[in-house]
Amino acid sequence: MMKTNDVDSWSVGDVRLTSRFLLGTAKYPSPRVLADAIAASGTQIVTVGLKRQLAAGGDNSFVEIIRAAMRTQGAHLLPNTAGCTTAREAVQLAHMARELYGTSWVKLEVIGDDYTLQPDPQELVEAARQLARDGFTVFPYCTEDLVTCQRLLDAGCPLLMPWGAPIGSGQGLMNPFALRLLRERLPGVVLIIDAGLGAPSHAAQALEMGFDAVLLNSAVSQSPDPVRMAGAFRGAIEAGRAAHRAGVMARQDFAVATTPVTGNPFLIGNAP
Repeated sequence: MMKTNDVDSWSVGDVRLTSRFLLGTAKYPSPRVLADAIAASGTQIVTVGLKRQLAAGGDNSFVEIIRAAMRTQGAHLLPNTAGCTTAREAVQLAHMARELYGTSWVKLEVIGDDYTLQPDPQELVEAARQLARDGFTVFPYCTEDLVTCQRLLDAGCPLLMPWGAPIGSGQGLMNPFALRLLRERLPGVVLIIDAGLGAPSHAAQALEMGFDAVLLNSAVSQSPDPVRMAGAFRGAIEAGRAAHRAGVMARQDFAVATTPVTGNPFLIGNAP
């Protein structure tokens, strides 16, 4: 029997990926636990905050620990601009990250509110436009607002990273209606749920809805057993994606009998 190639992949530019799990690297109990969590997750994209490294007095061998853990699974480094509040600051930090880490990928964060950590849409679009002109592949952290997302695409972003809920809240997909609408209106765009996921079931839900991947950090790093939790999220993400590809049954507002109540029943064995 001929076997068909059923590799389920997605792409960022010309980089082909099979893992749909992007993992953050903050607040792990130890470098060893972080390395083991990266391996357990199967991730191919790992994020790192440049501001945190600069505040620590430089690279401090942290990124080398991450790179060593990533090598066996061919993962890519995704620096982020976490902590930036203006477009100018984010652009400057992105250029520093490209020089330091040797990658044109950048996760763009421009925060507009300290309480919710909600992105500033005006500053975000401005920074995205400038970075795209400068040759970066921009991964913009945004909300589920459709108009802002369209502006980011117009600015040159090849994908979008709408939040599920505020960063670190663990609330899951707070506005599934808006997220479904975003997925429906932008069918050909890579959409990655970023922030707010607290349980593997939240990740499975996102993949079932047709989102291409998820990025999370706190749900793994703050677990009493980060390595086991990384594996749990990996399984949930794979299950959610498989369910989406198979086709999830439509919801109904009323009961639908699963066995016939009219006509001839199925007979087992020989009829008398």
